[in-house]
Amino acid sequence: MERTDIKSLKREELCREMEALGEKKFRADQLYQWMHKKLAGSLEEMTNLSQELRRRLGEQYEYVCLETVEVQRSQMDGTCKYLFRLPDGHVIESVLMRYRHGNTVCISSQAGCRMGCRFCASAIGGLVRSLRPSEMLEQIYRIQKDIGERISNVVVMGTGEPLDNYDNLLTFLGLLSDENGLHISQRSITVSTCGIAPRIRSLAEEELSITLALSLHAPTQEKRRELMPIAVRYELPEVLDACAYYFQRTGRRITFEYSLVGGVNDSREDARLLAALAKPIHSHVNLIPVNPVTERGYVQPEKGVIRAFKEKLEEYGINVTVRRELGQDIDGACGQLRRRYLEG
Repeated sequence: MERTDIKSLKREELCREMEALGEKKFRADQLYQWMHKKLAGSLEEMTNLSQELRRRLGEQYEYVCLETVEVQRSQMDGTCKYLFRLPDGHVIESVLMRYRHGNTVCISSQAGCRMGCRFCASAIGGLVRSLRPSEMLEQIYRIQKDIGERISNVVVMGTGEPLDNYDNLLTFLGLLSDENGLHISQRSITVSTCGIAPRIRSLAEEELSITLALSLHAPTQEKRRELMPIAVRYELPEVLDACAYYFQRTGRRITFEYSLVGGVNDSREDARLLAALAKPIHSHVNLIPVNPVTERGYVQPEKGVIRAFKEKLEEYGINVTVRRELGQDIDGACGQLRRRYLEG
């Protein structure tokens, strides 16, 4: 019989489970704190629970705790890339980025990805499965325990498409921001999507205060379709309408992620067209010089081209930044560490 994943239960669900075991409500509170505040690596660490209760919990519930397979630590900027093993043996990766304003963790929402974006190493090999809320949380919990410092910001921007794992994503967001857990403010959480338009609209109606980032990466439908197969199903006007709706419902500025690929989407005309798209929507453009993906033949533009692209957007009044390149001395691109490990 499949055991219930106890760390993925919402607080009220956990209370009901404890009552069904004949335990008082405060036991649920203790257990919740051990899992989501003290970040216990096992049931055995929960010393204020009786041995008998821990035994019963171990028999009836699955207690998810990710195994750290490898950590790459950048000597340049302190960025750390983690490879974690899931309970079923599959592997995922996460990244710790250190900034002056605090520690940010970029997590995966799926093992593999079925979106097939051409510039992304994560998409090579396709989707294995979606992650449970506990498996998304655990990436943050293990990293916080490893460094002994608080994680203040989370971006769901690693391997996978978060809106393709919608229900688990919502549960994860609720547990992560709960005041009885790590209590990371929703305003400090960013969810990135390649553009599943109906799910963007659904997310707008959830009354969350997270930041939504759209992986835009091209200023026209034709060019976006070449880079991102999802654009065949959800065309650019529909996706942009959904983003405008998200801002209208939440008041939260949209971030447009734009991976600059040398000779593909980095011309002055591309910048002009991108500005025309971004201008009507309350947004911010984040330019990402692409990490080379050998299998795709994509290269990063020259520094001068990146600078000229940014300046052209600024001429049109667009709020724009160039993402600081972190972890250049380790497997920096999304999916690279996992792919290297799988290839042995």
